[in-house]
Amino acid sequence: MAKQYFDLFDDLYIPGRWHLERPLDERGQEIQTWLFDQGEPFHIEGRIRIPVNIPGKALDFSLLTSGPVPVVHARAAAIFAEMAPSDVQLIPVEVEGQAEPHFLLNITRVVKCIDDEASDEVRYVTPEHELPEQLGQYRSVIGLRIDPSKVGDAQVFRTWGWLAMIVSEDIKAALDRIGVTGTKFTWVTGPSSVSPEERARSRKWRELLDTAEAARDATWRTLGNLDKAVTTPIAMNDSWPAHRQIWRVIRREGGRILIVSHGLSDPFYERRVPSVGFGLELALETDVAVKNVLKGWPLLLLERVADEVAGHEHVRERVKAGLLSMEVSGKRLPKALVTGEGRVGVLLGVESRSVPRHFSTPYGDVRLVTIKALLPPELAYLLEHGEQGQAELARRFTESGEAHLSHVRRRPTV
Repeated sequence: MAKQYFDLFDDLYIPGRWHLERPLDERGQEIQTWLFDQGEPFHIEGRIRIPVNIPGKALDFSLLTSGPVPVVHARAAAIFAEMAPSDVQLIPVEVEGQAEPHFLLNITRVVKCIDDEASDEVRYVTPEHELPEQLGQYRSVIGLRIDPSKVGDAQVFRTWGWLAMIVSEDIKAALDRIGVTGTKFTWVTGPSSVSPEERARSRKWRELLDTAEAARDATWRTLGNLDKAVTTPIAMNDSWPAHRQIWRVIRREGGRILIVSHGLSDPFYERRVPSVGFGLELALETDVAVKNVLKGWPLLLLERVADEVAGHEHVRERVKAGLLSMEVSGKRLPKALVTGEGRVGVLLGVESRSVPRHFSTPYGDVRLVTIKALLPPELAYLLEHGEQGQAELARRFTESGEAHLSHVRRRPTV
Protein backbone atom coordinates (compact mmCIF):
# COMPACT_ATOMS: atom_id res chain seq x y z
CA MET A 1 0.00 0.00 0.00
CA ALA A 2 1.33 3.43 -0.98
CA LYS A 3 2.42 5.74 1.82
CA GLN A 4 0.04 8.47 2.88
CA TYR A 5 1.04 12.14 3.03
CA PHE A 6 -0.61 15.25 4.43
CA ASP A 7 -0.51 18.98 3.76
CA LEU A 8 0.34 20.65 7.09
CA PHE A 9 -1.46 23.91 7.88
CA ASP A 10 -1.77 26.32 10.76
CA ASP A 11 -5.26 25.97 12.31
CA LEU A 12 -6.50 29.58 12.20
CA TYR A 13 -9.87 28.74 13.75
CA ILE A 14 -8.67 27.91 17.26
CA PRO A 15 -10.60 30.33 19.53
CA GLY A 16 -8.45 32.94 21.25
CA ARG A 17 -5.23 31.77 19.64
CA TRP A 18 -2.14 33.93 19.23
CA HIS A 19 -0.67 35.20 15.95
CA LEU A 20 3.08 35.62 15.49
CA GLU A 21 4.78 38.45 13.63
CA ARG A 22 7.81 38.55 11.30
CA PRO A 23 11.09 37.55 13.05
CA LEU A 24 13.60 40.20 14.16
CA ASP A 25 17.38 39.91 14.36
CA GLU A 26 19.35 41.06 17.41
CA ARG A 27 19.44 44.63 16.02
CA GLY A 28 15.65 44.69 15.78
CA GLN A 29 15.65 44.45 11.97
CA GLU A 30 13.01 42.32 10.24
CA ILE A 31 14.20 39.05 8.70
CA GLN A 32 12.65 38.47 5.28
CA THR A 33 10.58 35.30 5.49
CA TRP A 34 10.96 34.49 1.79
CA LEU A 35 14.46 33.33 2.70
CA PHE A 36 12.82 30.27 4.27
CA ASP A 37 10.98 29.40 1.05
CA GLN A 38 14.12 28.35 -0.81
CA GLY A 39 14.48 24.84 0.56
CA GLU A 40 18.00 25.60 1.75
CA PRO A 41 19.69 25.98 5.17
CA PHE A 42 19.58 29.52 6.57
CA HIS A 43 22.37 31.04 8.64
CA ILE A 44 22.19 34.16 10.80
CA GLU A 45 24.40 35.41 13.62
CA GLY A 46 22.92 36.31 16.98
CA ARG A 47 19.53 35.70 18.51
CA ILE A 48 16.20 35.83 16.67
CA ARG A 49 13.08 37.23 18.33
CA ILE A 50 9.47 36.56 17.35
CA PRO A 51 7.01 39.32 18.36
CA VAL A 52 3.41 38.38 19.12
CA ASN A 53 1.17 40.23 16.67
CA ILE A 54 -2.12 39.31 18.36
CA PRO A 55 -1.84 38.01 21.96
CA GLY A 56 -3.71 34.87 22.85
CA LYS A 57 -3.41 31.15 23.49
CA ALA A 58 0.14 29.93 22.80
CA LEU A 59 0.35 27.05 20.32
CA ASP A 60 2.96 24.36 19.69
CA PHE A 61 2.76 24.97 15.92
CA SER A 62 2.10 28.37 14.32
CA LEU A 63 2.80 29.97 10.97
CA LEU A 64 4.10 33.53 10.92
CA THR A 65 1.54 36.08 9.75
CA SER A 66 4.13 37.32 7.23
CA GLY A 67 4.60 34.02 5.44
CA PRO A 68 4.26 30.21 5.59
CA VAL A 69 7.16 29.71 8.03
CA PRO A 70 6.43 27.50 11.07
CA VAL A 71 7.40 28.33 14.65
CA VAL A 72 7.33 25.21 16.83
CA HIS A 73 7.59 24.50 20.54
CA ALA A 74 10.54 22.36 21.66
CA ARG A 75 8.38 19.25 22.05
CA ALA A 76 7.20 19.48 18.45
CA ALA A 77 10.74 20.32 17.31
CA ALA A 78 11.97 17.09 18.91
CA ILE A 79 9.68 15.06 16.63
CA PHE A 80 11.06 16.71 13.49
CA ALA A 81 14.67 16.42 14.73
CA GLU A 82 14.30 12.71 15.46
CA MET A 83 12.23 11.62 12.46
CA ALA A 84 13.32 14.02 9.68
CA PRO A 85 16.86 15.23 10.47
CA SER A 86 17.78 15.42 6.76
CA ASP A 87 14.66 17.38 5.82
CA VAL A 88 14.59 20.27 8.27
CA GLN A 89 16.71 22.89 10.02
CA LEU A 90 15.67 23.94 13.51
CA ILE A 91 16.69 27.52 14.33
CA PRO A 92 16.36 28.60 17.99
CA VAL A 93 14.17 31.67 18.51
CA GLU A 94 12.83 33.67 21.46
CA VAL A 95 9.07 34.12 21.32
CA GLU A 96 7.79 37.21 23.10
CA GLY A 97 6.42 36.33 26.53
CA GLN A 98 7.52 32.67 26.37
CA ALA A 99 10.19 31.19 28.66
CA GLU A 100 10.20 27.76 27.02
CA PRO A 101 12.33 27.10 23.90
CA HIS A 102 10.90 27.57 20.40
CA PHE A 103 12.34 27.06 16.93
CA LEU A 104 11.84 28.25 13.40
CA LEU A 105 11.22 25.15 11.31
CA ASN A 106 13.10 25.64 8.04
CA ILE A 107 12.18 22.88 5.56
CA THR A 108 15.27 22.13 3.48
CA ARG A 109 13.87 19.36 1.26
CA VAL A 110 11.99 20.21 -1.97
CA VAL A 111 10.36 17.44 -3.98
CA LYS A 112 8.84 17.68 -7.46
CA CYS A 113 5.84 15.45 -6.93
CA ILE A 114 2.57 17.33 -7.53
CA ASP A 115 0.18 15.11 -9.48
CA ASP A 116 -1.38 17.52 -11.98
CA GLU A 117 -4.00 15.04 -13.16
CA ALA A 118 -5.16 13.93 -9.73
CA SER A 119 -5.26 17.46 -8.27
CA ASP A 120 -8.60 19.23 -8.64
CA GLU A 121 -7.09 22.13 -10.60
CA VAL A 122 -3.62 23.44 -11.36
CA ARG A 123 -2.61 26.67 -13.11
CA TYR A 124 0.85 27.67 -14.24
CA VAL A 125 2.89 30.85 -14.48
CA THR A 126 3.01 31.82 -18.17
CA PRO A 127 4.92 34.55 -20.06
CA GLU A 128 1.86 36.82 -19.76
CA HIS A 129 2.40 37.02 -15.99
CA GLU A 130 5.79 38.69 -16.50
CA LEU A 131 7.51 36.55 -13.88
CA PRO A 132 10.36 34.96 -15.85
CA GLU A 133 12.04 33.54 -12.74
CA GLN A 134 8.84 31.56 -11.98
CA LEU A 135 7.97 30.49 -15.51
CA GLY A 136 6.54 26.98 -15.57
CA GLN A 137 5.91 26.90 -11.84
CA TYR A 138 2.44 26.70 -10.36
CA ARG A 139 0.33 29.82 -10.11
CA SER A 140 -2.31 28.02 -8.09
CA VAL A 141 -3.08 24.48 -6.99
CA ILE A 142 -6.57 23.55 -5.80
CA GLY A 143 -7.29 20.17 -4.25
CA LEU A 144 -3.59 19.27 -4.10
CA ARG A 145 -2.58 15.67 -4.74
CA ILE A 146 0.98 14.32 -4.88
CA ASP A 147 2.51 11.21 -6.44
CA PRO A 148 3.95 9.17 -3.51
CA SER A 149 6.25 7.24 -5.87
CA LYS A 150 8.26 10.46 -6.43
CA VAL A 151 8.79 11.29 -2.76
CA GLY A 152 11.59 8.86 -1.92
CA ASP A 153 12.67 8.85 1.71
CA ALA A 154 11.52 12.41 2.53
CA GLN A 155 9.46 12.72 5.71
CA VAL A 156 8.95 16.49 5.55
CA PHE A 157 9.22 18.57 2.37
CA ARG A 158 7.92 21.45 0.31
CA THR A 159 6.47 20.76 -3.12
CA TRP A 160 8.44 22.13 -6.05
CA GLY A 161 6.83 25.14 -7.67
CA TRP A 162 4.19 25.53 -4.94
CA LEU A 163 4.77 26.28 -1.26
CA ALA A 164 2.84 23.39 0.25
CA MET A 165 4.33 21.84 3.40
CA ILE A 166 3.96 18.05 3.28
CA VAL A 167 4.53 15.53 6.06
CA SER A 168 4.41 11.74 6.08
CA GLU A 169 1.75 9.78 7.93
CA ASP A 170 4.44 8.80 10.46
CA ILE A 171 5.20 12.45 11.27
CA LYS A 172 1.48 13.22 11.55
CA ALA A 173 0.94 10.26 13.88
CA ALA A 174 3.86 11.31 16.10
CA LEU A 175 2.61 14.91 16.39
CA ASP A 176 -0.92 13.70 17.14
CA ARG A 177 0.34 11.21 19.71
CA ILE A 178 1.91 13.89 21.92
CA GLY A 179 -1.00 16.30 21.38
CA VAL A 180 0.79 19.07 19.50
CA THR A 181 -1.54 22.07 19.26
CA GLY A 182 -2.07 24.37 16.26
CA THR A 183 -1.76 21.80 13.47
CA LYS A 184 -4.28 21.04 10.76
CA PHE A 185 -3.77 18.25 8.21
CA THR A 186 -5.25 17.69 4.75
CA TRP A 187 -4.80 14.36 2.97
CA VAL A 188 -2.94 14.74 -0.37
CA THR A 189 -2.68 11.17 -1.67
CA GLY A 190 -5.27 9.29 -3.69
CA PRO A 191 -7.69 10.19 -6.47
CA SER A 192 -9.20 13.62 -6.97
CA SER A 193 -12.43 14.38 -5.16
CA VAL A 194 -13.69 16.26 -8.22
CA SER A 195 -15.59 14.60 -11.07
CA PRO A 196 -14.65 15.27 -14.71
CA GLU A 197 -17.85 17.31 -15.08
CA GLU A 198 -17.01 19.44 -12.05
CA ARG A 199 -13.47 19.89 -13.34
CA ALA A 200 -14.81 21.16 -16.68
CA ARG A 201 -17.13 23.64 -14.95
CA SER A 202 -14.28 24.81 -12.77
CA ARG A 203 -12.06 25.32 -15.81
CA LYS A 204 -14.68 27.47 -17.53
CA TRP A 205 -15.13 29.53 -14.37
CA ARG A 206 -11.38 30.02 -14.11
CA GLU A 207 -11.27 31.19 -17.74
CA LEU A 208 -13.92 33.82 -16.94
CA LEU A 209 -11.87 35.11 -13.99
CA ASP A 210 -8.63 35.06 -15.96
CA THR A 211 -10.16 37.12 -18.76
CA ALA A 212 -11.49 39.73 -16.32
CA GLU A 213 -8.21 39.84 -14.42
CA ALA A 214 -6.10 40.20 -17.57
CA ALA A 215 -8.23 43.12 -18.76
CA ARG A 216 -7.85 44.91 -15.44
CA ASP A 217 -4.10 44.29 -15.32
CA ALA A 218 -3.77 45.74 -18.82
CA THR A 219 -5.43 48.92 -17.55
CA TRP A 220 -3.31 49.05 -14.38
CA ARG A 221 -0.13 48.86 -16.47
CA THR A 222 -1.15 51.98 -18.39
CA LEU A 223 -1.24 53.86 -15.06
CA GLY A 224 2.27 52.99 -13.86
CA ASN A 225 4.45 50.07 -12.85
CA LEU A 226 2.38 47.19 -11.52
CA ASP A 227 4.28 46.09 -8.43
CA LYS A 228 3.96 42.34 -8.30
CA ALA A 229 6.28 42.14 -5.32
CA VAL A 230 3.66 43.74 -3.08
CA THR A 231 0.44 42.67 -4.75
CA THR A 232 -1.69 41.75 -1.77
CA PRO A 233 -2.76 38.17 -1.27
CA ILE A 234 -6.24 36.95 -2.03
CA ALA A 235 -8.73 36.95 0.84
CA MET A 236 -12.10 35.26 0.59
CA ASN A 237 -15.06 37.62 1.00
CA ASP A 238 -18.59 36.55 0.15
CA SER A 239 -19.72 40.13 -0.45
CA TRP A 240 -17.39 40.46 -3.48
CA PRO A 241 -18.75 39.12 -6.81
CA ALA A 242 -16.38 36.14 -7.12
CA HIS A 243 -15.95 35.84 -3.34
CA ARG A 244 -12.30 36.86 -3.63
CA GLN A 245 -10.89 40.15 -2.38
CA ILE A 246 -7.70 41.26 -4.14
CA TRP A 247 -5.70 44.49 -4.42
CA ARG A 248 -3.10 45.75 -6.86
CA VAL A 249 -0.33 48.26 -6.14
CA ILE A 250 0.82 50.59 -8.93
CA ARG A 251 3.90 52.79 -8.60
CA ARG A 252 3.66 56.12 -10.42
CA GLU A 253 5.77 59.14 -11.20
CA GLY A 254 6.86 61.40 -8.35
CA GLY A 255 6.89 58.58 -5.80
CA ARG A 256 3.13 58.17 -5.85
CA ILE A 257 1.48 54.86 -4.99
CA LEU A 258 -1.89 53.98 -6.47
CA ILE A 259 -3.73 51.10 -4.79
CA VAL A 260 -6.74 49.66 -6.60
CA SER A 261 -9.36 47.06 -5.80
CA HIS A 262 -9.06 44.07 -8.12
CA GLY A 263 -12.22 41.99 -8.05
CA LEU A 264 -15.30 44.18 -7.63
CA SER A 265 -15.73 43.78 -11.40
CA ASP A 266 -15.26 39.98 -11.39
CA PRO A 267 -18.11 37.87 -12.77
CA PHE A 268 -20.55 36.67 -10.09
CA TYR A 269 -19.68 33.31 -8.56
CA GLU A 270 -23.32 32.24 -8.27
CA ARG A 271 -24.09 32.88 -11.95
CA ARG A 272 -20.78 31.94 -13.57
CA VAL A 273 -21.51 33.80 -16.79
CA PRO A 274 -19.61 36.74 -18.35
CA SER A 275 -20.27 40.00 -16.49
CA VAL A 276 -18.51 42.96 -14.87
CA GLY A 277 -19.83 42.13 -11.40
CA PHE A 278 -20.60 45.37 -9.59
CA GLY A 279 -19.33 47.30 -12.61
CA LEU A 280 -16.74 49.31 -10.67
CA GLU A 281 -13.32 49.27 -9.00
CA LEU A 282 -11.91 51.63 -6.37
CA ALA A 283 -8.63 53.57 -6.42
CA LEU A 284 -6.74 55.43 -3.69
CA GLU A 285 -3.52 57.31 -4.49
CA THR A 286 -1.00 58.87 -2.12
CA ASP A 287 2.40 60.54 -2.44
CA VAL A 288 3.31 59.74 1.17
CA ALA A 289 6.12 57.22 1.66
CA VAL A 290 4.64 53.97 2.96
CA LYS A 291 7.23 51.59 4.38
CA ASN A 292 5.04 48.50 4.11
CA VAL A 293 2.18 48.91 1.64
CA LEU A 294 0.36 45.85 2.96
CA LYS A 295 0.25 47.31 6.47
CA GLY A 296 0.00 51.02 5.62
CA TRP A 297 -2.97 53.28 6.24
CA PRO A 298 -3.86 53.83 2.54
CA LEU A 299 -4.68 50.15 2.00
CA LEU A 300 -6.49 49.95 5.33
CA LEU A 301 -8.67 52.93 4.39
CA LEU A 302 -9.33 51.50 0.93
CA GLU A 303 -10.36 48.17 2.45
CA ARG A 304 -12.87 49.82 4.75
CA VAL A 305 -14.43 51.82 1.95
CA ALA A 306 -14.55 48.71 -0.25
CA ASP A 307 -16.38 46.81 2.51
CA GLU A 308 -19.10 49.45 2.46
CA VAL A 309 -19.32 49.47 -1.33
CA ALA A 310 -19.37 45.68 -1.66
CA GLY A 311 -21.86 45.21 1.13
CA HIS A 312 -24.53 47.75 0.14
CA GLU A 313 -26.22 47.99 -3.26
CA HIS A 314 -27.56 51.52 -2.66
CA VAL A 315 -23.98 52.70 -1.98
CA ARG A 316 -22.77 51.16 -5.24
CA GLU A 317 -25.51 52.81 -7.24
CA ARG A 318 -24.75 56.23 -5.78
CA VAL A 319 -21.01 55.73 -6.34
CA LYS A 320 -21.57 54.95 -10.02
CA ALA A 321 -23.86 57.97 -10.39
CA GLY A 322 -21.36 60.58 -9.19
CA LEU A 323 -19.85 62.04 -6.03
CA LEU A 324 -20.53 60.31 -2.73
CA SER A 325 -19.18 60.89 0.77
CA MET A 326 -19.08 58.35 3.56
CA GLU A 327 -17.53 57.71 6.94
CA VAL A 328 -15.61 54.64 8.10
CA SER A 329 -13.90 53.59 11.31
CA GLY A 330 -10.76 55.57 12.11
CA LYS A 331 -9.13 52.77 14.10
CA ARG A 332 -5.39 52.50 13.24
CA LEU A 333 -5.65 55.36 10.72
CA PRO A 334 -3.57 58.57 10.99
CA LYS A 335 -4.77 60.85 13.79
CA ALA A 336 -4.86 63.84 11.43
CA LEU A 337 -7.73 62.17 9.54
CA VAL A 338 -9.76 60.98 12.53
CA THR A 339 -12.68 63.00 13.91
CA GLY A 340 -13.51 63.36 17.59
CA GLU A 341 -16.03 60.55 17.10
CA GLY A 342 -13.30 58.20 15.86
CA ARG A 343 -14.40 58.31 12.20
CA VAL A 344 -12.66 59.14 8.92
CA GLY A 345 -14.48 60.78 6.02
CA VAL A 346 -13.86 60.11 2.34
CA LEU A 347 -15.15 61.59 -0.89
CA LEU A 348 -15.63 59.13 -3.73
CA GLY A 349 -15.65 59.99 -7.41
CA VAL A 350 -13.43 63.10 -7.54
CA GLU A 351 -12.43 63.57 -11.18
CA SER A 352 -8.76 63.17 -12.06
CA ARG A 353 -6.70 63.87 -15.14
CA SER A 354 -4.37 60.96 -14.40
CA VAL A 355 -6.91 58.28 -13.44
CA PRO A 356 -9.54 57.32 -16.06
CA ARG A 357 -13.20 57.41 -15.15
CA HIS A 358 -13.89 54.13 -16.99
CA PHE A 359 -11.99 51.28 -18.60
CA SER A 360 -13.07 48.51 -20.96
CA THR A 361 -13.08 44.74 -20.52
CA PRO A 362 -14.38 41.98 -22.83
CA TYR A 363 -17.43 41.77 -20.57
CA GLY A 364 -18.25 45.50 -20.57
CA ASP A 365 -17.14 48.87 -19.19
CA VAL A 366 -16.03 49.30 -15.60
CA ARG A 367 -16.27 52.53 -13.59
CA LEU A 368 -13.01 53.42 -11.79
CA VAL A 369 -13.90 55.39 -8.65
CA THR A 370 -11.30 57.48 -6.83
CA ILE A 371 -11.23 57.78 -3.03
CA LYS A 372 -10.14 61.04 -1.41
CA ALA A 373 -9.33 61.02 2.32
CA LEU A 374 -10.88 64.05 4.04
CA LEU A 375 -9.59 66.06 6.96
CA PRO A 376 -12.08 66.49 9.86
CA PRO A 377 -12.99 70.12 8.95
CA GLU A 378 -13.77 69.00 5.38
CA LEU A 379 -16.02 66.20 6.63
CA ALA A 380 -17.82 68.68 8.90
CA TYR A 381 -18.32 70.97 5.89
CA LEU A 382 -19.87 68.11 3.91
CA LEU A 383 -22.21 67.17 6.74
CA GLU A 384 -23.42 70.76 6.88
CA HIS A 385 -23.78 71.41 3.14
CA GLY A 386 -24.76 68.01 1.71
CA GLU A 387 -24.48 67.41 -2.05
CA GLN A 388 -23.58 71.03 -2.73
CA GLY A 389 -20.72 70.65 -0.28
CA GLN A 390 -19.50 67.55 -2.10
CA ALA A 391 -19.42 69.40 -5.41
CA GLU A 392 -17.70 72.41 -3.85
CA LEU A 393 -15.03 70.31 -2.18
CA ALA A 394 -14.38 68.38 -5.41
CA ARG A 395 -13.98 71.70 -7.24
CA ARG A 396 -11.52 73.00 -4.66
CA PHE A 397 -9.52 69.77 -4.70
CA THR A 398 -9.24 69.98 -8.48
CA GLU A 399 -8.23 73.66 -8.41
CA SER A 400 -5.53 72.92 -5.83
CA GLY A 401 -3.91 70.48 -8.26
CA GLU A 402 -4.30 67.54 -5.86
CA ALA A 403 -7.71 66.34 -7.08
CA HIS A 404 -8.10 62.75 -5.81
CA LEU A 405 -4.69 62.55 -4.09
CA SER A 406 -4.86 61.48 -0.43
CA HIS A 407 -2.31 62.54 2.13
CA VAL A 408 -2.26 63.60 5.75
CA ARG A 409 0.02 66.64 5.90
CA ARG A 410 -2.00 69.29 4.15
CA ARG A 411 -4.22 72.20 5.05
CA PRO A 412 -8.00 71.85 4.94
CA THR A 413 -9.62 73.39 1.87
CA VAL A 414 -12.41 74.90 3.99
